[in-house]
Amino acid sequence: MSIIDKILGKPLSLRSRKRQELSVFTGVPALGLDALSSTAYGPEAALAVLLPAGVIGLQHFFTICLLVVLVLMSLYFSYLQTTAAYPQGGGAYIVASDNLGKKYGVGAAISLILDYLLNVTVGISAGVGGIVSAIPALQPYTLTLCLVILLMLTVINLRGIRETGRLLVVPVFVFILCMLIALFVGLVDVWTHGGHPQPLQDLTQNQTNLTETLTLWMLLTAFANGLTAMTGVEAVSNAVPLFRKPTIRNAQWTLTLIVGTLALFLIIIGYLCPAYHIVAMDQNKPGYRTILSQLVEASTGKGVFYYISIASIFTVLAYSAQTSFSAFPRVCRFLAEDNYLPHFFAERGRRLVFSVGIIILAFFSGIILIAFKGITNNLIPLFAVGAFSAFLFSQTGMVVYWLRQENRKVRYKLVINALGAVVTGIALFIIIVTKFIQGAWIIVVLAPVLALLMHRIKHHYERIAQEIENPIKIDSLSLKPPVVIIPIHGVDLIAEKAIQFGMLLSDDITAVYIDAGYDDVERLQQLWHEKIEIPARKTDKGIPKLEIIKSPYRRIYKPLLNFVNKVRKERKNRLIALIIPELVEPKWYEYLLHNIHAPGLRALLFLERDPRMIVITIPWYLRE
Repeated sequence: MSIIDKILGKPLSLRSRKRQELSVFTGVPALGLDALSSTAYGPEAALAVLLPAGVIGLQHFFTICLLVVLVLMSLYFSYLQTTAAYPQGGGAYIVASDNLGKKYGVGAAISLILDYLLNVTVGISAGVGGIVSAIPALQPYTLTLCLVILLMLTVINLRGIRETGRLLVVPVFVFILCMLIALFVGLVDVWTHGGHPQPLQDLTQNQTNLTETLTLWMLLTAFANGLTAMTGVEAVSNAVPLFRKPTIRNAQWTLTLIVGTLALFLIIIGYLCPAYHIVAMDQNKPGYRTILSQLVEASTGKGVFYYISIASIFTVLAYSAQTSFSAFPRVCRFLAEDNYLPHFFAERGRRLVFSVGIIILAFFSGIILIAFKGITNNLIPLFAVGAFSAFLFSQTGMVVYWLRQENRKVRYKLVINALGAVVTGIALFIIIVTKFIQGAWIIVVLAPVLALLMHRIKHHYERIAQEIENPIKIDSLSLKPPVVIIPIHGVDLIAEKAIQFGMLLSDDITAVYIDAGYDDVERLQQLWHEKIEIPARKTDKGIPKLEIIKSPYRRIYKPLLNFVNKVRKERKNRLIALIIPELVEPKWYEYLLHNIHAPGLRALLFLERDPRMIVITIPWYLRE
């Protein structure tokens, strides 16, 4: 077994595709990590904005969480319909392309691509940040830990989607169980104390005049930050074909479990944080702790369960990028099938996953992590820009989809998607306005650049298809034997093999030797006469000619190309076949012992872009 087989697993045949399909049990960890883990940074991002307002700001936190859940539920019902209407995969790109046009579909795809890329970097960084906050001695190794986790996720996903889901089942469900226990214990504690449990800290001191700082702008910004808890919800609709039969029902149940769990967490967190006086801490100051860390301590104490919970939170955060690794390659696959990305994005790898998409995502995520040295907190608010742009494209596309249906009984579904489009449109407007200066402008600028690039790729493929797919009639030019030109270094077995092949093609053969002043030309002519001309006369083929071109400046390529151009002008009605003999070494380092002109000559001939030119390589394999 090779090293690659040990790391990535043995290659799978297409018949193994069914064994790689997801169940609801494996679908939740494979596709829901992004959404579930966002409970660790979405509410905290909202609380961070309310921090200057103290107790007054904290009192509005529960309302903000409820508003976020309302937006979440509108998306949930909308995506339930999308999965049923598009069982082949109803991501924003497919829905927008089918109903709004390809231009809008590309816009939706770009939004998702940017969202998934940011999710990988921020998710891994947040997870490592949590580990470092628990073990400060690891802080110098922040970037190293980020890159190690990125590498692990890449390898896991290259092994196959089913194995990914199975490997992440335990940490995801441990996280869900720990959160449920901690949150419900907290609820019981709050209710048994009449809504006023023992707070973690006293926020009543130094609160004078803080009500002046609580503005509508602050509340809108907190709401926009809280919406980052919803990124990743669309992943299930992208991946409907990955589920085993009944495909639609399994996908919808998976979406229901993910959204239901996320909504429950957000509501309880929004209720408990004000009750325990839990606020967001400054991440740059010593003693920083996440709000989930504070919440678990407030409800269950700082015992064994606390450390198990914190470990599960950090693990899920670190692997929250899994959703992107599942969905990003599929979006790229759809784009590649429509010629907006190179076609290799649509090819399945050895384990039936779209390996190129996984590798590209890992590569650019690694670049961002290195550029930010593993600390990407400032990128968190940008999550929602890409995600909600995709939501808006998808919901608007579904509105058009239902309008086209002749059955009026489905009009209630139109209302659901229309409501989702309005809600996500308002949310996106708030996000862009409140986050524009903080970095949303980057997405606004980058998206058109990517759109232009994709349309250029599309234009390239269309131009190629137009040129090579239109049938042409066979004319007299294509039926004539070609004029054969064979560049040689001397009269040897390598040259003889190329000349023999050339004689099978045509009677018009010219071998070209560039005389750079190093060899005995008279000896070469004598060998040509003995080894080539005399044997050729005994056949019914034409006799190959030898053309010796002097090169006083010891150039090889230019004199040869000049001769080729001369022949092209003289034989305008003939194909020209360049037969290049090439020595093939058994070991790569042995090429360093020879003057290797064949690759360079091939490249120069291709650059001539002459449709009459045919380039043929005749290899001579050197024995071991």
